Amino acid sequence: MGFLDTFTNWNDDDEQEKLEEGLDKTRDSFFGKLDRMVRGKDTVDAEVLDELEEILITSDVGVDTTLDIIDHVEARVAQDQYVSAQELNGLIRDEIARLMLEGSEERPADFDAPLPNQPHVIMVVGVNGVGKTTTIGKMAHKYRQAGKSVLMGAGDTFRAAAIEQLEIWADRAGVPLIKQKHGADPAAVAYDTIEAAEARDADVAIVDTAGRLHTKGGLMDELAKMKRVMGRKIPDAPHEVLLVLDASTGQNALRQAEEFIDSVDVTGLALTKLDGTAKGGVVIGVSHQFQVPVKYIGVGEAVEDLQVFDRKGFVQGLFKGVES
Repeated sequence: MGFLDTFTNWNDDDEQEKLEEGLDKTRDSFFGKLDRMVRGKDTVDAEVLDELEEILITSDVGVDTTLDIIDHVEARVAQDQYVSAQELNGLIRDEIARLMLEGSEERPADFDAPLPNQPHVIMVVGVNGVGKTTTIGKMAHKYRQAGKSVLMGAGDTFRAAAIEQLEIWADRAGVPLIKQKHGADPAAVAYDTIEAAEARDADVAIVDTAGRLHTKGGLMDELAKMKRVMGRKIPDAPHEVLLVLDASTGQNALRQAEEFIDSVDVTGLALTKLDGTAKGGVVIGVSHQFQVPVKYIGVGEAVEDLQVFDRKGFVQGLFKGVES
C-alpha cells in the first residue's frame, strides 16, 4: 500500500473526471519525459536521480519541492538497496502524495458548509490576467447554488473595463454588485460592499481588488489599506484573503505567491487555467512550499468549473493510467 491509499478521496465522480481531463496535458508532458528517461535503464542510480531532478524542475514543481522529492527518493533507493526503473513511478507517486497530503486529510470546506461569520468577507487578490474576475464570479455562483446570499464588490477601480467585466459575472451568478466610478478609492468600495452586506443580511461578501495600479502608490500598500478599512467596519474582516494564481505561468505563479503571501496575509490560494496547461506541477510546488492551502482550482471556462481542491483527487488524476 502506498502513502496515497491511506486518504479519503472527497471528489464526486463528475468532478474527478473533470479534474483528470484538466490534468491531461500535465500528465502527458511529465510522464512522457519520465518514460524517455528510464527507457533502457535497469536501476535508479545517480544518473537517473539527476535526470529526475531536471524533469521535476522543468515541470514547474519548483526547486525546493524538487529537492525534497529527490532526497526522499534517494533515501528509499539507499534503504531498499535495489530499485528498478519501472518502480520509479510508484516512488514519485508516493512522494508527491506525501508532500501534498502529510499532516492534513481535510480539504477546504465546501460552499454549502456553515460560515463562521455573517457576512463572511472574502478579499480576492492577484495580478491582472490570472483569472481573478472569473474566479470571483464562479465563487459567487457556487455559494448561491449552496443557498447562500452573496454580494460582490468591484474594488478594482484602476484597470479599464474591470468593473464592466465583474458586472457580467455578477449577472451570470445572479448576485448584486456594489460599485463606484472608474478611478474611485478601492477602500471606499470595499467599505460600501460590506456595509451593504450587513444591511441586506447577506451571507457572503466577495471584494475584488486591483492587480496593478496606475498611481505612485504600491499595490501591496493599497491592498493593506483596503484590509484596514474593512476591519474598521467589521472586526477581523476580511475573514479570508484569497490569492488567485494562473497555473499556466508555472514558476511565475510561485514568485507571485511568495510576494503576496509575504505582504497581505493570504489565507488561501486558487489555481486557475489548470485545464489549459502542461504546467500543473506548480500545484505541487505551492502546496508544499507555502503554509497556505490551495482552496480552489479552475478546470474550465463555464461558471460551474470551479472545484474545491481535493489533494488526493489531484494526485490520483495526475497518475491516472500510469503504471507503478
